[in-house]
Amino acid sequence: MKLSAFGQRFSRHTGTRDLMDDLGAAMARGGSLMLGGGNPAYIPEIEACLRGELARIAADTQEFRRMAGNYASPAGEERFRDTLAEVLNEHYGWGLTRDNIALTAGSQTGFFQLFNLLAGPTAEGEMRRILLPLTPEYIGYADTGVTAGIFTSRRPEIELLDERQFKYRVDFDVLQPGEDVAAICVSRPTNPTGNVLTDAEVSRLTAVAKAHDVPLVIDNAYGMPFPQIVFTDITLTWNPGIILCMSLSKLGLPALRCGIVIAREEIVDALTGMNAVMSLAVPSVGPVLLQRLLGSGELLRLSREVIRPWYRKRAEQALGWVHEQLHGCDYHVHRPEGALFLWLWFPGLPITSQVLYERLKARGVLVISGHHFFPGLAEDWAHRHECIRVTYSQDEATVREGLRIIGEEVRKLR
Repeated sequence: MKLSAFGQRFSRHTGTRDLMDDLGAAMARGGSLMLGGGNPAYIPEIEACLRGELARIAADTQEFRRMAGNYASPAGEERFRDTLAEVLNEHYGWGLTRDNIALTAGSQTGFFQLFNLLAGPTAEGEMRRILLPLTPEYIGYADTGVTAGIFTSRRPEIELLDERQFKYRVDFDVLQPGEDVAAICVSRPTNPTGNVLTDAEVSRLTAVAKAHDVPLVIDNAYGMPFPQIVFTDITLTWNPGIILCMSLSKLGLPALRCGIVIAREEIVDALTGMNAVMSLAVPSVGPVLLQRLLGSGELLRLSREVIRPWYRKRAEQALGWVHEQLHGCDYHVHRPEGALFLWLWFPGLPITSQVLYERLKARGVLVISGHHFFPGLAEDWAHRHECIRVTYSQDEATVREGLRIIGEEVRKLR
């Protein structure tokens, strides 16, 4: 079969495909210690609430038709967008309307649309790029460009902390966006590391973006005001120069595929046009399921009182298990400030993190090799081959046993 350039690019093996292949196979066959995926935890109180809301909607003919029987606007279900604008205005005073909000068929699709809307070859023959001011960054960004090479990124500063922890910080001395930069993008909290950019870092990035007349894209999939999987005190920021992206997945609804983009109206209008061409309309199941909970304040209460404490407790437990099970290894762990992951760094690792991933997979432990998380970093850096990402969202026995086997494998190398 002879494929187009597009077909060749998007049918090849990538880190994202490997991650999802592993996740799907592990879920289907069972028996693996799944520390590699980003599937949120099964939290009984959250599941009970969502099942109850689903039953209420299923019993209401009009609501069921709204959820499953009618096309929504290409910008997304209008009542949900109205409610979200009202809630964000109440909490943050942003002055949004539904015209500032577009829904997408999952955050991954939303970033594909956004990045290709802003970056890539122009009609004038120039190449525009997305600047990632701090890597490692989300694995899902790496292969979203219709054209290769749409990312450029910078190495972070590494601050060593007590108790074998460390933290990445934006190195503003090397940031220096070029004329080819179309947007600056960060995730907060950051997948894979659990890093949370400080308010001061976000403020400086906002100023840099404004000075270069480009938008600042903030991936807020784990952040405020839902699902609130963030363990530090931060301020959520938006203005017309920011594109703020949110998600329903980490509330416990990854299969419903609903991303949220909050931006100035011309960007939302462009995404609406792309939605219409790509899928006619975006799914309404998630928005209809959550609209009443969002408007009543119950969704934010559950995020604050159930979801955030659950993950904070598990992060603290997992950090203790790391120190217990990796005793005798030379390691550091990024300070967990949010999201679902621990980022383990083995300085001087005598094999690459990809080989370590393969050895762990052979023993039934699925992690993600760190080298996948450095899109757009042109320079060679040994650090990118010394790290792995593990999730702590699975059950306690799985996480602890997986870390025990990781410790065994790394100790063998010493």
